[in-house]
Amino acid sequence: MFVLAESNSLYVGDQIFYLVSFIILALLVWHFAWKPVTQMMQKRADKIANDIDTAQQSREEAEKLAAQRQAELKGTKAEAAKIVDDAKKSGESQRTQIVETAQQDAQNLKEQARRDADQARENALRSAKDDVANLSIEIASKLIQKQLNADDQQALIDSYIEGLVKHES
Repeated sequence: MFVLAESNSLYVGDQIFYLVSFIILALLVWHFAWKPVTQMMQKRADKIANDIDTAQQSREEAEKLAAQRQAELKGTKAEAAKIVDDAKKSGESQRTQIVETAQQDAQNLKEQARRDADQARENALRSAKDDVANLSIEIASKLIQKQLNADDQQALIDSYIEGLVKHES
């Protein structure tokens, strides 16, 4: 038993030595290795978190810019469509105005031609009336001047036709 006790006491002394050595070694490792490694790991974790935040902000900013560009593109398309519509409306308005003006001009020309034709017809009728009146006066005066026989009537008609030909020339 004694051997046992002695071996146990030695064993306890060794245990205390190992325990003290372990504690000293743990303190040394904690002070010289654990603390710097922990600080280094914390710095690395902070840098990664900062990089993730920066990447998140950059992604959000890129999404905002993309949405802004999309909105501007839609606005530009709408503006282009409005310009095209305005040009179509303006062209249609000008076309309508030109057609109306042309129709009015055609109507004016038609009215003027009708008035000119009426005036020419009136002038022709007046001239014909004057010619008929002059002719009637000439015939009457010639009839009064002499009594006509068949030869005289033929001569009178021939002279009248000659007068008409000379008068028309």
